[in-house]
Amino acid sequence: MPLRLAEFGTVYRYEQSGELGGLTRVRGFTQDDAHLFVTPDQLNDEFLNVVDLIQTTLVALQLDHSFRARLSFRDPENKSKYIGSDDAWEKAQNAIRHAVEARKMDHFEGIGEAAFYGPKLDFIVRDALDREWQLGTVQVDYTLPERFDLEYVAEDGKRQRPVMIHRAPFGSLERLIGILIEQYAGDFPIWLAPEQVRLLPVTADHWAYAQSAAVEMRKLNVRVEVDQSGERLGKMIRNAEKAKIPIMSVIGDKEVAGNMLSIRTRKSGDLGALTLSEVLARLAVALRDRSDF
Repeated sequence: MPLRLAEFGTVYRYEQSGELGGLTRVRGFTQDDAHLFVTPDQLNDEFLNVVDLIQTTLVALQLDHSFRARLSFRDPENKSKYIGSDDAWEKAQNAIRHAVEARKMDHFEGIGEAAFYGPKLDFIVRDALDREWQLGTVQVDYTLPERFDLEYVAEDGKRQRPVMIHRAPFGSLERLIGILIEQYAGDFPIWLAPEQVRLLPVTADHWAYAQSAAVEMRKLNVRVEVDQSGERLGKMIRNAEKAKIPIMSVIGDKEVAGNMLSIRTRKSGDLGALTLSEVLARLAVALRDRSDF
């Protein structure tokens, strides 16, 4: 203990046609779901670890400035909607309060927003259009281990009931991607861009060198494409700019002869000719540190 089990699972929900919207509200979506089984003594530390994981995710995606935490609690006036004892609910809600206070998070209580089996800590993110969406969530559950009759053998040899934590740092991958597309207006940072580098050989004579450079980049897991469309160079450059590719490189006779790449980035403009080894080294650092090239 703790026992942590995680998956990327497909979930389906029959939303009505008027409720559907792009990637943010769909009928089939992918959830980064996990269930953590902990002892009662491990609950607070493990819950804080999950909160830290979600905050790390929001910081990496540059969404940390636009979120609030909602303490989704049971409605005490309508207990028939929920399962579990009052004592279990009180302990679970206290664990969530402890976490947000320990991390000094901006938060508010959402009475009646709990799941039927336990309270939640929901991360509400404001998008570029000033709309609020629920993304990450972490839940404390004393009830389902009871209903499934789950037990573990404690250090004293006695059988004890674990506490269950449900967590999804992204919530829905589709919703997250939709929010990020609007957040960045499609102009993704290098580490996140679907296509990170585009190589633009001036003529077919330069294709072989461009492909060999792409092979070296892919060894670093760089998402790189070679434009072999045969279009004029100016059009290839415009196409890369319209696609908002973070890094493009024009390859001509000089680059082939010198084993170099002429680099232009969306953030810094024209960087001139760099050796292939220097480009690879700088790409490795940019991807590792999630920084600019």
